[in-house]
Amino acid sequence: MTVIGELIVSALILIGTFFLLVGSIGLAKLPDIMRRLHGPTKATTLGIGAMLVASILYVAFSGGGVSLHEILITLFLFLTAPVSAYMIAKAHILRSKPTQESLPATGRRAGWATLHRAAPSDQAARSNPGTTSTPM
Repeated sequence: MTVIGELIVSALILIGTFFLLVGSIGLAKLPDIMRRLHGPTKATTLGIGAMLVASILYVAFSGGGVSLHEILITLFLFLTAPVSAYMIAKAHILRSKPTQESLPATGRRAGWATLHRAAPSDQAARSNPGTTSTPM
């Protein structure tokens, strides 16, 4: 391995370590779940991503070729980390009434939480479009 290759791999390991440290501190120190969520997601995508790229480059510079497994792991990581963060944030909004009330209006009948049920008359009208529902 050349000196330049070693410097690149070392720099990526240090960058990954820095982001993982900052993400861990953010997870431990930030006050609420929505702010805590930001630290680990950035640490995962940037920290572990830099570590995986360093590993890929190390093997490539050592003459072992490019590892398809590490490329697939990196791709999977970059695709799933934002989706899981979105799902955790959405679950928090659904479960926290104060958070729902503090969010701005969406301009739709449904708010930020998408699991609101329609009013009983709306449900009946949707299930039987040709009939009208009357309260009992």
